[in-house]
Amino acid sequence: MVAKVKIDAEVCEVICNDEEKVSRVKQEMNDITGLELIFKALSDATRIKIAYALTIEEELCVCDVATIIGCSMATASHHLRLLKNIGLAKFRKEGKLVYYSLDDLHVKQLIQIAYIHHQEGRPNQ
Repeated sequence: MVAKVKIDAEVCEVICNDEEKVSRVKQEMNDITGLELIFKALSDATRIKIAYALTIEEELCVCDVATIIGCSMATASHHLRLLKNIGLAKFRKEGKLVYYSLDDLHVKQLIQIAYIHHQEGRPNQ
């Protein structure tokens, strides 16, 4: 009996390396060290909701974030602190209130572009 070999249509069937491209790209790979931390932080549903809320309103206090996403202030504070520690958010204190905002325009754009891409991929409703 002859065994049938399944060929994956998404994999090259021959070995072909463009040495120039491979070398150029490999040199650039060192520059992305740590980049995965941004996506890891945003892969949590609560943190992406917080980040998205901060694209709608430039600045929100911890208690408002907690109300918006439906969690305790401790939970909101924990997630906001993580976003701050990774460099995605910043905070300022005003009296007894702590206000958070996205760190810069690039973070806001990253969230907005991901949202637009997400909306484009949805079936018509």
